[in-house]
Amino acid sequence: MARIAGVNIPTNKRVVIALQYIHGIGPAKAREITDRVGIDEARRVNQLSDQEVIQIRETIDRDYQVEGDLRRETSVNIKRLMDLACYRGLRHRKGLPVRGQRTHTNARTRKGPAKPIAGKKK
Repeated sequence: MARIAGVNIPTNKRVVIALQYIHGIGPAKAREITDRVGIDEARRVNQLSDQEVIQIRETIDRDYQVEGDLRRETSVNIKRLMDLACYRGLRHRKGLPVRGQRTHTNARTRKGPAKPIAGKKK
């Protein structure tokens, strides 16, 4: 099992798919990384040599912000909005949708399970 950016990536999957297990790398960045290193997209992780894995690891470390650093930056950005007490920060603080979605119905993911209100029968 190859370990890149602190994540064990699955060995039996294609390289492009396996790289997406790393937080901060999606389909486009995974394809870009394989192009830079010069690895065919159809190859699987277990077919890679140790040298190729090291090249991928170095490319990600040098050019991309992933995993812990990316999570930290995101949380700092959210905390900054909350400290500013701007509209988006207040929405984060209250646990409501931030990007203008409706909350009269839906929004159950952000608001959590429905809480029954006493005396609201009928």
